[in-house]
Amino acid sequence: MSKFTDKLSSSKTFTPVEPRVYIVGAGPGDPDLLTVKAQKLLTVADVILFADSLIPEQILKLCRSDAEIIRTANQTLEEIVPLMIERVRSHKSVVRLHSGDPSLYSAIQEQMQLLKEAEIPFEVIPGISAFQAAAAKLQVELTVPDLVQTIILTRISGRTEVPAREELATLAAHQASLCLYLSARHVEEAQAKLLEHYPDETLVAICFRVGWPDEKIRVVPLPEMADCTHKEQLIRTTLYIISPALSPATGRSRLYHPEHHHLFRSSH
Repeated sequence: MSKFTDKLSSSKTFTPVEPRVYIVGAGPGDPDLLTVKAQKLLTVADVILFADSLIPEQILKLCRSDAEIIRTANQTLEEIVPLMIERVRSHKSVVRLHSGDPSLYSAIQEQMQLLKEAEIPFEVIPGISAFQAAAAKLQVELTVPDLVQTIILTRISGRTEVPAREELATLAAHQASLCLYLSARHVEEAQAKLLEHYPDETLVAICFRVGWPDEKIRVVPLPEMADCTHKEQLIRTTLYIISPALSPATGRSRLYHPEHHHLFRSSH
């Protein structure tokens, strides 16, 4: 744990929260990238359910020593949701901890629907996504003026089919900053589709377990994307960022330009 999270866990006791399910984004792995609200909830919640295959154990050090910790990596939705419902009905507060941000590839939609049907109150707490943490590690802005102004978050078809209108080659035609999740097992197919539209010299950041102690980040030209993935033996928890912004670029935002005037900066 860092000095910051150590200080938080040893600071004043937070007021207990009301019995409900808190669907919390744990961020990409680094405990310091939890939101303050997520940290506060972890320190007071009665019950913590977390996907232990995707969330570092050290995050649990924030939890109360007497909190009930339930690991869910080997459980199905039909097992997880009744547990949450029963605990809330027993007047306990429940944190359902998800990796990254709950709005992206977290399978919370079906959980929320079942909680609504059971009339169980819940709240969603956002978290930092892997693409944001990866961009920070790479020290890049993914929206560079006069170069690229769009970010696409997507995946390639696998067990979960991607709608035809969102097929990877179609999205690649935009040549935007494309963040590709859940696709390491299909990297050859992904590379081929990307090369239909991105130039060969386009760089790809291959980001494995961003924010974890065993994090790996490799930046290679697009035609080397699959080979590098295999060389590093990456088959899961890998994010690809394909973007013109990864190359040395010049470009300046109008926001802070001396000729740009707005409400808080008048013309001279």
